[in-house]
Amino acid sequence: MTAAPFDKSIASPAVLSADLEALAAEFGTPLFIYDEGAMRDRCREYVDAFGAENVAFAGKSFLCTAMVRLVMEEGLHLDCATGGEMHVALIAGFPAERIVLHGNNKSDEELNAALSAGVGRIVADSNDELDRLERLGAELGVVPRVLVRVTPGVEAHTHEFIETGTEESKFGFTVSSGVALAAAQRVVASTSLEFAGLHCHIGSQIWVLESYARAVEVVLDLVAAITATTGAVVEETVMGGGLGVRYLAEDPPTDIAAYALTLRDAITTGSQSRGLMAPRVMVEPGRSIVAAAGATLYRVGTIKEIPGVATYVSVDGGMSDNPRPALYGAGYEAYLPAQIDAERPLEVRVAGKHCEQGDLIVPDAYLPANVTVGDLLVTPVTGAYGYSMASNYNKVPRPAVVFISGGAPRVVVRRETNDDLTRLDQ
Repeated sequence: MTAAPFDKSIASPAVLSADLEALAAEFGTPLFIYDEGAMRDRCREYVDAFGAENVAFAGKSFLCTAMVRLVMEEGLHLDCATGGEMHVALIAGFPAERIVLHGNNKSDEELNAALSAGVGRIVADSNDELDRLERLGAELGVVPRVLVRVTPGVEAHTHEFIETGTEESKFGFTVSSGVALAAAQRVVASTSLEFAGLHCHIGSQIWVLESYARAVEVVLDLVAAITATTGAVVEETVMGGGLGVRYLAEDPPTDIAAYALTLRDAITTGSQSRGLMAPRVMVEPGRSIVAAAGATLYRVGTIKEIPGVATYVSVDGGMSDNPRPALYGAGYEAYLPAQIDAERPLEVRVAGKHCEQGDLIVPDAYLPANVTVGDLLVTPVTGAYGYSMASNYNKVPRPAVVFISGGAPRVVVRRETNDDLTRLDQ
């Protein structure tokens, strides 16, 4: 980050052009705002690059009934990581056959709900889960369509907490040990399961596209082994999501077209060299659809200068609405919308209001020298894993979520109240 004026290119146009003071006055702060048009544009970019049947929005990045309907209207599939996400999708009217259900520890209740609803694909993550699927499917008289999740042993060059393709990952069947091949063979041979294909996810916030190409090579070797040992044709490979998003001015832009070209070339070339029919490629973007479309509005409550240490600018939210900086040092920008074109010579730590020293939203922010109590402060690119990871830590109510479309705001998730904090108490 630098002391230069805020780089507007990292924020969405609708956020930049909105009257943020008016939104804060009407809906309160902290407040999540989303550029609905930007999210639809990103969905369409993915559809153009891969085809609607080959894109599943990763609901874990941001999910509410309004987002489910947006994904449905844009013709995408939906990736649900839990029974709760699946419930939200079904309540919002999303077609069950277009849902892909994930999870490394699905319960009987979750699997029963998925099988009863007619979920299109279930990503199997362990032999225990395959046992449950065979038993529950037989009890319900249905044959689940199963994607076998494989761990390719590929480093994604991202933070270890969001790297899911190494052999230490809790997810999937390891390829190098032969466990993934055995799992696929089991599903192919089972009369109680339908083998839908393979699933691979190597991590999140990935910039090195070659990591995807290397994962494809591992997956195609497995495809060849499955075909050779079982005669089954692997028609579908799901290569996950995780494409990097530009949080900071110095980050590179997100390039969906280059991502698609990398995967397509790797699949086509790799299949030809192995004498295979190229499998269909599906992707599961989440962050790269919603992150840049979102922003969080805060109100400055306290400014504290500690000589020789730092200046803390504390706002009325924090790790309860954005835990990513505290969890794995995620970086963000900050700006004052009233002075968006001003120089920002004052280096500060933008802190939250929670009872944790690590409650820092932007630990190395630059702001105008005349920042004052009461100013509106914005962190852009918070559309992914902000609201979806929000909590009530310190009994702080979660913010409202507002979609902006055509300049008009609408509340899609209301602000929690203090009464909500006790609604589950007995």
